[in-house]
Amino acid sequence: MAAIKMSVVGLTVDPSSNSPIVVLRDEEGRFTLPIWIGILEASSIATQLEKIELSRPMTHDLFVSVLENAGMRLSRVLVNDLRENTYFARIFFQDDEGNEFDVDARPSDSIAMALRVEAEIFVEEGVLERAEALDKKALEHAEKSMDDKWKEILESLDPDDLGKYRM
Repeated sequence: MAAIKMSVVGLTVDPSSNSPIVVLRDEEGRFTLPIWIGILEASSIATQLEKIELSRPMTHDLFVSVLENAGMRLSRVLVNDLRENTYFARIFFQDDEGNEFDVDARPSDSIAMALRVEAEIFVEEGVLERAEALDKKALEHAEKSMDDKWKEILESLDPDDLGKYRM
C-alpha cells in the first residue's frame, strides 16, 4: 500500500478531554490526520515546532544524540496502522553503511524525533482511509445524539410553556 508524505501543521487541544492533538496534513491538502497524544509528547513537539532552545535535552533529544553518536540516523517515520482507535508507527533508522532497520513506536514519539532531525513523516493510505471512516462514524453518532437530545427536549415541553416567551 502506498504511503502519503505528511507534515506537522500544528498542535491543538481536544476541548472535551483537554488532550493534546498533533495535526498532520499532506502537501496537497487532501488529507488531514489528527492524532491524540500525551502531554509530554505534545510538549516535546511544541518545543521543536517553536524552535525553543532548552538548557537540558528532553528525552527525544537524548535519543537522537545517542543515535548520532552510535553512527545511526533516523531516516523516516511511517504511521502504518490504526487499530481500536490507536495509531501505530514505525521509525526507520539507517547506519553509516546504509543498512536500515525499523522499530515499533508511538506516532507521537516518532513525530517528536522526526522533527528534530528533519526526517520525513509518512502515513499509509489505508490508515488515512480508516481514520476518515472513523471520523464519519463519529460525526454521524454526534448528529444522532444531538437529534435524540432535541427530540427529548421537544417531547418534554409542556404546551402551557409555549407562548409564554415573547420575542
